[in-house]
Amino acid sequence: VQLQAFGGGLVQAGDSLTLSCAVSGRTFSSYPVGWFRQAPGKEREFVSVISSSGSRTYYADSVKGRFTISRDNAKNTVYLQMNRLKPEDTAVYYCEMALYWGQGTLVTVSS
Repeated sequence: VQLQAFGGGLVQAGDSLTLSCAVSGRTFSSYPVGWFRQAPGKEREFVSVISSSGSRTYYADSVKGRFTISRDNAKNTVYLQMNRLKPEDTAVYYCEMALYWGQGTLVTVSS
């Protein structure tokens, strides 16, 4: 299984950004997929998860109402739409499926 996260970058506070996680090597539509993040000097934390069908989603309180997770099972891809970004959202964002992890993509939010 390979997961590749991309779409990170440098943005200003209040901006939006969409991350993508492309998955290969396993039946993508059978597994939930999660997004996690790790800020400098901090432990990795949960951000959001989406069920295999996409019908259920969950969010960390810190991003609820600002981030939206979605998936396209035809494209083996999960997305994380991030709105109203804050400097505290700065982190490396990782996607995870079936205990496999992508390499991470860096999001930097300047104030």
